[in-house]
Amino acid sequence: MNMGVATVRLKVGTKGDGAVLDLTQQVNEAVKKSRFQSGVATVFVPGSTAGVTTAEFEPGVARDLRAVLMRLIPPEGDYWHNRIDDNGHAHIQAALLGPSVAVPFSDRTVLLGTWQQVVLVDFDTRPRQREVICQIVGE
Repeated sequence: MNMGVATVRLKVGTKGDGAVLDLTQQVNEAVKKSRFQSGVATVFVPGSTAGVTTAEFEPGVARDLRAVLMRLIPPEGDYWHNRIDDNGHAHIQAALLGPSVAVPFSDRTVLLGTWQQVVLVDFDTRPRQREVICQIVGE
């Protein structure tokens, strides 16, 4: 067994405000470039106002996800962080979603369900250029 690690940095532009982006193709390409046959790809977004998860990447699901998080943690809430910046809600939403997801792969292809994609959700109050780190451990 010959294990190894490969790290791929992805760049994505977001609109912020709960925008959901499908990263599945980019993650799959990173896995293929790693030349590992099987293992785990961890997809991680640095920063504290975005998160990564799996979901069906469909406009209704993206809208519902954003709506639920906005109802739970509305932008107009009284957040201590807003004394510094205007995105206290974005920090809390991102903390609940989490910054990463681990996805297994086999035969150089991520193992996701039929309606499951790897998605980035950017909760910040403005458009951003995000770096997403895909770290692949495999053999």
